[in-house]
Amino acid sequence: MLRLCPTSHVPEGEGRKVETAEGDFAVFNLGGVFFVTQNACSHGPGHLGEGRVCDGEVECDVHGGRFDIRSGAATREPCWEPLLVWDVILDQGEVCIRLDQGRTA
Repeated sequence: MLRLCPTSHVPEGEGRKVETAEGDFAVFNLGGVFFVTQNACSHGPGHLGEGRVCDGEVECDVHGGRFDIRSGAATREPCWEPLLVWDVILDQGEVCIRLDQGRTA
């Protein structure tokens, strides 16, 4: 199990970029429910953990493409490839994932 960050690190309605030795991830808090996606935009340069969150979607900070945070599906051009997403495990106040269980929409 890969520990990403304390839940307190991600305010409700926002995302955070988390860097680990295994890669970079975006952690989101939607109404107290946590989601994890790849941090890199599937379209090109961009850090989704630093993007604007609105109505369950994250907007890439570089070109404005959007993704559904829950499923990883691309929802607005120029993005069309889905993101990798992981099921979140909450353990002792930390957001965790099983790295080998990433999947796309």
